[in-house]
Amino acid sequence: RQEAAEYYRSHGVPQRMEEALNALFPLRPADLYGELANYFSKFSKAPVICKLVGRKVLDGVGQPTLEVEIYCTVKNYEKRICSTVMSSHSQIPENALPETTEADEKERNDSVNTAVEWVNDSLSTMLRDLKPTDQCKVDEMLGEYFTKQAEFKKEIEKQEEEAAEVTLALTSCTPSATALPGGKKAAKPGKKVSATERMIPPAEPIESVLCGSLAIGATSLAIAKAGATISCIPLYLHIALLKHDQDLPKEMTLPLPMITLLNCEKIPPAKLKLVKEVMLIPPVQLSLKQGIERVLDIQKEMTRLLESPGKVQSSPQLADSKKGKAHNTGKKAPPRALKRISHLGCLITGCDNLEQPLLLMQTACNNLGLELGTDVYLAINCAAHELMDYVKGKYEILTGMFKSPDEMVDMYVELINKFPFIIALIDPLRKEDRQQWNNIYCALGSKCYLIAEDAATCISKLKTDQNRNIPMCSGVVLKYINQTKVSDLIELAGLLDGQRHITILGSPDGESSDDSLVDLAVGLGARFVKLGGLSRGERVTKYNRLLAIEEELAKNRTLR
Repeated sequence: RQEAAEYYRSHGVPQRMEEALNALFPLRPADLYGELANYFSKFSKAPVICKLVGRKVLDGVGQPTLEVEIYCTVKNYEKRICSTVMSSHSQIPENALPETTEADEKERNDSVNTAVEWVNDSLSTMLRDLKPTDQCKVDEMLGEYFTKQAEFKKEIEKQEEEAAEVTLALTSCTPSATALPGGKKAAKPGKKVSATERMIPPAEPIESVLCGSLAIGATSLAIAKAGATISCIPLYLHIALLKHDQDLPKEMTLPLPMITLLNCEKIPPAKLKLVKEVMLIPPVQLSLKQGIERVLDIQKEMTRLLESPGKVQSSPQLADSKKGKAHNTGKKAPPRALKRISHLGCLITGCDNLEQPLLLMQTACNNLGLELGTDVYLAINCAAHELMDYVKGKYEILTGMFKSPDEMVDMYVELINKFPFIIALIDPLRKEDRQQWNNIYCALGSKCYLIAEDAATCISKLKTDQNRNIPMCSGVVLKYINQTKVSDLIELAGLLDGQRHITILGSPDGESSDDSLVDLAVGLGARFVKLGGLSRGERVTKYNRLLAIEEELAKNRTLR
């Protein structure tokens, strides 16, 4: 008894018990023991991480990806706090060869399996007993672990190269291939190369992704969600506190959504290759809820127009000046455009020229009594990096129609002058065409946003040298993928703010049902958020989260 009394006394239990009873008696709560539990919970130890669980799951397009669960020791018991699912991301363009796509899928599968091992073994042990609220320390440890893994991989590759050189030396007695009969003649040293090929900067190699790297990004984001849950605040507030050194801003701004309405397919019989996505941006005067409702109305009208393509195509506005007369006779187009939904959550259609989707959008708005450029704005994802023909040194914007980088600049200037309601162009050029980025920025920088998405490099390289890794542009689309950590995203958003670049949080093509991206965008103060269309569950869940945050901020009177 004496030992027990001393134990409880040393922890201040009798004194706190008396304080609790005195405080609660005047209140006479309906649930006395529940109120006592609440009173004493503030004296309990802060939760700490006890384990991480990684598992292989599927994303919104059926590709394998990683889920990470965080378990903490809370009041002496193991408790599951939260989980996060990473969005899969591929650098392989849509028009890639089947062999390339198969190789990418195998590489992705191997990466997910490795990531699961990292999470369940190394990372779970490494982060045990850390507080989930200590994001900086966790991210620092994750960064060190990733660096060690990258160095280990380089060492293995070096050993493999040395072994290959030894094998080559042993077989050097084999006759040279050039001496074999029937072999191809070596190229003459004086062979001419076209001036165009010399002028086009070669494509930069695809940035290598370390197998298993998405374990780093998934764990960092899961820890951020756990920190927010433990602190009993929404994730976007937790991110805002991390960005502003725990000084919560008095007001918060919601990012404007870039809502994808059309995905222009690039396979025959469609001719247009330049436009990948046509997006709508609601005006700032509308609430987010009103803006989404307006876009939904336009989407319904677009669907109606695509269901009767004969009427649309026979319109003089959409007819080509020369070739169109022979084909646009009012006949209905094939049913390929009817109610097909892209993995981006939007309508799919094929177009024959650059103006067709824009005039189609204009017709839909006019039918609803809306004016493009006033009631709603347009953005275009050009995805120009997928269009370069390196033999010709030109972009193939239509089937059989090619333009040089300088001609592309002239084309965009003409396009924006003709359709001033386009306020953003995403990836209008490859990132290698630096001079043309400068030219287009000088010509159009004051009229519309020029955004680098694939034209920007990965976040880790952006942190080291923005000038080298970002072309002259208005802003950058940031994607939370692979080894990206929450701290990296916060740091880079601050750097972009300082350089007056706008920040856009974008969802990868292989999206998951995890809605954390929206909280990241709101917490970081991003100008825009690019989530895809208003169909498919993994897309719509993010718009629903955005609407919930708007409602919450408006209720708290903290919505700017």
